[in-house]
Amino acid sequence: MNIIAFSPKERKFQKLFIQFPFALYKNIPQWVPPLVSDTKYWFDTKNNPFYHSGEARFFLALDEKEQVLGRLAILDNQRYNDYFKIKTAFFYLFECIDDFSVAECLFKAGFDWAKERGLNQVIGPKGFSVLDGYGTLIEGAQRRATYGQIYNPDYYQSLIEKLGFSKRWDTYSGYMDRTKQLPEKIFQVAELIQKKRGFRVRLFKTKSELKAIIPDVKHLYNQSLAEDSRNIPVSDEEMRVLAKQLIRFADPQLVKIIYKGDQAVGFMLAYPNISAALQKTGGKLFPFGWITLLHGLKHADSVTLNGAGILKEYQRLGGTALLYAEMYKSIMADPNYQYGEFLQVRDDNTNMKLEWENVGVGFTRVHRLYQIDL
Repeated sequence: MNIIAFSPKERKFQKLFIQFPFALYKNIPQWVPPLVSDTKYWFDTKNNPFYHSGEARFFLALDEKEQVLGRLAILDNQRYNDYFKIKTAFFYLFECIDDFSVAECLFKAGFDWAKERGLNQVIGPKGFSVLDGYGTLIEGAQRRATYGQIYNPDYYQSLIEKLGFSKRWDTYSGYMDRTKQLPEKIFQVAELIQKKRGFRVRLFKTKSELKAIIPDVKHLYNQSLAEDSRNIPVSDEEMRVLAKQLIRFADPQLVKIIYKGDQAVGFMLAYPNISAALQKTGGKLFPFGWITLLHGLKHADSVTLNGAGILKEYQRLGGTALLYAEMYKSIMADPNYQYGEFLQVRDDNTNMKLEWENVGVGFTRVHRLYQIDL
């Protein structure tokens, strides 16, 4: 077995790195491929904001016939480390056949690179930006993956834990189908707080309108979620890139912003679930994959809810009930949407977990974020 290490500027091995999962998962119907055009962004040192303050190294395990057995990326996010005053590396994009020796060789090479840079801990899977899925799937591999979330076979948990990684935290994802009725109390509270607290929910019809509120989304994200150690505050540069990703698959009626006067105080982001369409395209937009993807956006059977936050001073004033009520109305207004998927609430976020359970969310997936000291 040969371990190849390469930088993002070295193009020779990029195609092998990108294509390996397509071979690994070819007989696994639950896997949803990424857009191949998006995977090239991993290596784009000019336009990917991560590289303006971070470094990455990519690793491939090849057999004697130069067939890929596994892959791995190790990220040194310097802005993250400076913000939290730590020396941590991320591991990401790990894929491997069911062979511990392959995983062991990949991670040893990755650990050596991280130690050479003075890093003393590795956590992951965790990616380049806040929109990258994180955590190894340890429950729910029998369900179709959700676009943007990590999917992997069951044996990954064994491989990673045998390497010496331990749990940092788990996150839970679930769904609520349209046959579930939100408790009437939520609608009553939503109506009451709009009158009593002066809240209003802004509704959107076009993507142009969404572009105009990107600064509000950035402010709300940084103020409501920046204390969560999964992520650091989003910079202006990162937000410009994230905005493009957020808007391209957006259904404007599924984006909710709460205002109090002229101040944005809460948000909820949801998208049509394009997983089925991506499976049909095989991750390729050309020559005709974009037609399939557009059709999938218009006829998606579900909604993915993957971002919500309320400023701390308004969290106990009923804003969450208002967001849920408005989101429920939007989902029910479109007969194509049969269910909503709620993504990755941490196991120590007991309030959010309880809120989800109260509105009828059934947990179906668990992702685990791992850590190891070097």
